[in-house]
Amino acid sequence: MSTHPNAPKRGLSAYMFFAKEQRENVREENPGISFGQVGKLLGERWKALSDKQRAPYEEKAAADEKRYEDEKANYNAHEDDEESA
Repeated sequence: MSTHPNAPKRGLSAYMFFAKEQRENVREENPGISFGQVGKLLGERWKALSDKQRAPYEEKAAADEKRYEDEKANYNAHEDDEESA
C-alpha cells in the first residue's frame, strides 16, 4: 500500500457506508455512549439487515471500488511517467 499523499484512497465497504449514515442516529438514540459501544450497535444493526436492505450500501461500495480502481490506474500511469522522465 502506497503512503504517497496523492495516492487514491481505497474504496469504502458496504458496512462503512452504512456506519457513516447511521452513526449519528445511534449517538442521538444513546446519549453518552462510548465510541466502542457505537461500533457494537452499528455492527448489530448491520447484521440485522436483510439482503434487500443491504443492497443500496453494496451498490455504493461497488461504485466506490470502481472509482478507486480507476483512480489507481490513472495514478499508476502518472507515476510510471514520472519515473521514466
